[in-house]
Amino acid sequence: MKTAITVANRMSSIQPSYIREILSAATAPGIISLAGGLPASELFPISLFDQALASLSLVPEVYQYGETQGYPPLLDYLNDRYEVANGLETMVCNGSQQAIDLIARAFLNPNDSVVMEAPSYLGAIQVFGLAQAKIKTIPQLADGPDLIALETLFGTGRIKLFYAVPDFHNPTGISWSLQHRRRVAALCCRYDVLLIEDAPYRSLRFKGTDLPLVSSFCPERAFLLRSYSKISAPGMRIGTVTAPTVWLNPMITIKQCSDLHTNLPMQAALLFVLKHADFPKHKENIRKQYAARHQKLSAALSDKLTPDCSYNTVNGGMFIWLELPPCDAHEVAMQALREGVAVVPGDVFFLKDHSVAPALRLNFSHTPEDQFIDAIGRLKIALEKVSERAC
Repeated sequence: MKTAITVANRMSSIQPSYIREILSAATAPGIISLAGGLPASELFPISLFDQALASLSLVPEVYQYGETQGYPPLLDYLNDRYEVANGLETMVCNGSQQAIDLIARAFLNPNDSVVMEAPSYLGAIQVFGLAQAKIKTIPQLADGPDLIALETLFGTGRIKLFYAVPDFHNPTGISWSLQHRRRVAALCCRYDVLLIEDAPYRSLRFKGTDLPLVSSFCPERAFLLRSYSKISAPGMRIGTVTAPTVWLNPMITIKQCSDLHTNLPMQAALLFVLKHADFPKHKENIRKQYAARHQKLSAALSDKLTPDCSYNTVNGGMFIWLELPPCDAHEVAMQALREGVAVVPGDVFFLKDHSVAPALRLNFSHTPEDQFIDAIGRLKIALEKVSERAC
């Protein structure tokens, strides 16, 4: 008799992605989606990619197997562009999501402890769950993580990694203050904790001035993750991780086992696009469009919703965090979908069984700004219906 195949025990540690599970419903005809973390499709630099792909006939070697670490001309360009210091190196990954996975597989043993902000990026929660890590959370404040809670955890001597999104955080959209950046870096050095600084939204600032990367204050203790999904096209699946060479080497070995190397023609195409004279103008247009969409969504929220709903304005990125009056945020999300607008309940960005105040994550980058008034009108109806049922 054949034995039934069972999944590995570690699968029990992963919580499914609510966002990816509702993707089909959220993109159905007639639905206005504020759910996914999607860039604006109509802003993709298609003409630049057309030129880039046409140019690949001049470099036929990119159609051969390549180096695991990445396409050397792209790595050289990025190291020069970002002034990567001696002792640090960069590797190209299948999106920064793969970089998180490679870090976890290279450095975490089962039951090692990882600290994350609460709420935090769901994809990272899934990766650390698969690695069977013990995830500890700290509250997120308006200008960064709760530093007292963070030092208390670091002080136990049992924390190996701290994962954070300091610029235009997913899901809340906040950015850390300069004081928090310096303090977190100092704590990582003092308590020998490795920082994972995930910076996929850093290039999407449309207001204010860039602050230094947290990792710039502790480069010898940090992994810096960059993504090109938000400023070029996510279907390319290209991101990078920069870290001390000694840390990068085991990750390269694991990537060899995993996928040999990231798509080489796409790396060469990305290099062409990044170096093109029109690319800075493309990035500026993205920031301008996202600023207008953020303003339009904020205005719709203020105009349509009652004062017991509150939200934070942001200076960049893709998200607004909408806090709700007492209710079941999942029920609101389901009712909203029936009304024709897709949103994400806030509790999916927390660990299971975490006590969470009701909230929704709203995306403003993907939907044209002329749809926001209608979208929030539908959300208002959903909130009213859920409130009526609760009475």
